[in-house]
Amino acid sequence: MLNGSDQTELSLLHRKPLLAGFMARNKWPNNSGAEPIAAAARRIPMREFSRSLPMSLLRAREAVMRQFRPSLRQHGLTEQQWRILRALAAVETIEVTELARVAFLLGPSLSRILRDLEARRLIERKVARADLRRAEVSITTRGLRLIEAVAPSSEAIYAAITKRYGARKLSELQQMLAVLETSLAELPAAGETD
Repeated sequence: MLNGSDQTELSLLHRKPLLAGFMARNKWPNNSGAEPIAAAARRIPMREFSRSLPMSLLRAREAVMRQFRPSLRQHGLTEQQWRILRALAAVETIEVTELARVAFLLGPSLSRILRDLEARRLIERKVARADLRRAEVSITTRGLRLIEAVAPSSEAIYAAITKRYGARKLSELQQMLAVLETSLAELPAAGETD
């Protein structure tokens, strides 16, 4: 789910004509007085905000998740809870730190979500045998039954997306995203050195 600032940025992008009108009418304060926002934005040596790769990916993610959210809500699940259950369904057991990595969740968020899922008896946590300081998580039979209940609507949504977008294009998109992820994983992050 997008956080508040991501949702604000996304909603602004959907109102581009309104934003353009606002920019034309309003002034942007700076040290030397006021000047139109549009003029100030033209001098920024960056690509146009709407062409930002992170924003393009966020908009695409939001378009996809908008299709899945009603089904998840119907089954009493958040996007993050569903990600965790899907990750757990693929393994026998997993350490919490590894689960955070594969589900793309920060530790504090993951702890809260695991607590909620455990209270619903969808998962169970145990102390790792190899290291008593670590916890392992696994999905319960009840959790697997919930995944089985959600699966038909999830697959129907995938089918609708595939029909709308095209099977070949969807396959190519997934391949391109995998290549992008792999190629960027080999690139040091800005400010890091080898």
